[in-house]
Amino acid sequence: MITDPNGLLVINPGEGENTDLGGLGVDFKVSGDATRESLAIVEHPMEPGRLVPPHVHESEDELSYVLEGTFGVRVGDRVATAGVGTYVFKPRGVPHTFWNAGSEPGRLLEVIWPAGFERFFESLGKLAQTAGSPEEFEARRAELAAGYNLEFVPDWADELKEQYGLKLLGEP
Repeated sequence: MITDPNGLLVINPGEGENTDLGGLGVDFKVSGDATRESLAIVEHPMEPGRLVPPHVHESEDELSYVLEGTFGVRVGDRVATAGVGTYVFKPRGVPHTFWNAGSEPGRLLEVIWPAGFERFFESLGKLAQTAGSPEEFEARRAELAAGYNLEFVPDWADELKEQYGLKLLGEP
């Protein structure tokens, strides 16, 4: 990675820290620290059949770009399929989720603005490694989410799991 006082930022393939969230990876590419907190970029490699817990952000917008695979997305009451080269906007204040709808691993590029939410992924990755039980993980995840103005929408999870044969992140 190259950074300089003039703001040049170059991230080469394979650079950046990463964490695993039980079927969804987070490859940290551009942090808010590097963009004066205006935006952050992460890549999400994802196992087939995995569902991100449905949620709503109150503080940031997200734009996903499909790099590999096929993804299902739900934003509000709308459901769509997104293949390679597709952009998906997930506005703040609107519940959303996504899942790998294909039979192969997939990968998304996620632009988040304003920056800051990338730190949630970092903390969640540490929590996933240190929680002593599923109950402890859920309780600590809820506390963490509250600090990022993030709320989960559990009603959707069972419906989407049944309809598409999915597993939530971390489920065996």
